[in-house]
Amino acid sequence: MRAPLRSPPGPGAGGHHQVLFALAECLPFALALLVLLVELTPAHVLYTGPLLVATPALAAVTMGPKGTLAATGVAVGVSAATATHNHAWGGQQVYTNFLALFLVSVASFMTSRTARTRRENELNQVRRIATAAQEVLLRPVPARLGAVRAASLYLAAEKGAQIGGDLYEVVQTRYGIRMIVGDVRGKGLPAVRAAAIVLGAFRESVHYEEDLVEVVNHCEAALRRDAAVAGAAGADGDDVLLEGFVTALVAQVPDGPHVEVINRGHPPPLVLSEGRVRSLTPTEPLPPLGLGEFIGGPPGRVDSHSFAPGDRLLLYTDGVIEARDPGGTFFDLPEAMAGMRDDTREEFLEGLRQALLRHTRGRLADDVAVILVDRRDAEGHG
Repeated sequence: MRAPLRSPPGPGAGGHHQVLFALAECLPFALALLVLLVELTPAHVLYTGPLLVATPALAAVTMGPKGTLAATGVAVGVSAATATHNHAWGGQQVYTNFLALFLVSVASFMTSRTARTRRENELNQVRRIATAAQEVLLRPVPARLGAVRAASLYLAAEKGAQIGGDLYEVVQTRYGIRMIVGDVRGKGLPAVRAAAIVLGAFRESVHYEEDLVEVVNHCEAALRRDAAVAGAAGADGDDVLLEGFVTALVAQVPDGPHVEVINRGHPPPLVLSEGRVRSLTPTEPLPPLGLGEFIGGPPGRVDSHSFAPGDRLLLYTDGVIEARDPGGTFFDLPEAMAGMRDDTREEFLEGLRQALLRHTRGRLADDVAVILVDRRDAEGHG
């Protein structure tokens, strides 16, 4: 999850690492340029052969097989040019340099290709495990749920091999159709653990708690209990909560033409009604789950919004609205939703997926989770 309000990124540790890596990639070509300058000046009496021989090996460390071949080509070109300029052809030293360059280049290329293949295989294996874990955590949304029809979409950012912390669930209960969508701050196994805790508490409490506020309180209490366990294991429980809070939105579709919503720091859902999109903004802003101590008054209240037959409800995580194009423009979800108002649920979700990938040029910065709910009309259509 990403914070709703962010300051412009500063030069952090990640930026320093990127700069150092870029400099390391330039080093082989800088060495070749240095050799060329030395050989074309009176300083050519210095023996520069070992510098050129080292360029493919340096390229293999940071640039992969293609970069190694490029560095080899540059080194061969510089060797040939300097030998011609200095009239050194025919000398034993020139051919010794070429032989050493050939041997080092072949070894560097093979080593680089083997290392890249091994890394890709390991990463693919970790991704398969992550996908399996995500599928166990996020169950398929039932298509038919009484008076509504539902569908879901999940897109992984595929950044490295980390598992995301997005969560969603739709359950039919005696109180109506209840659903949750949320986003855990952070990535990896701690995020998955927090998502599993919230989903477990939600799946249990929705069936016996009539008050939707109490359902949310159960999710909050589950996070508190887990923080207490972490504190008993040596971690600071408050720090665990602050570092692993969960933005969540819990909604209920009862028999009447409305939807009830409790929003705990999550992007507000959208409703498409008669071709127009409106945002279900909470009347009382509340902090995310895990930060309940910052609620000064009562533990929140349920907001009721119109959700008539034929309307469409969209719940989503911030990976949708924070998706940016190369120019930094955010994805316009209300406009996209209005533009697909006549699509079926399957067509809408596929269109949204394509629009997001097209907007970001296929490079999502955060995971995306979406629940789409249609309320059937009086004739049972929808």
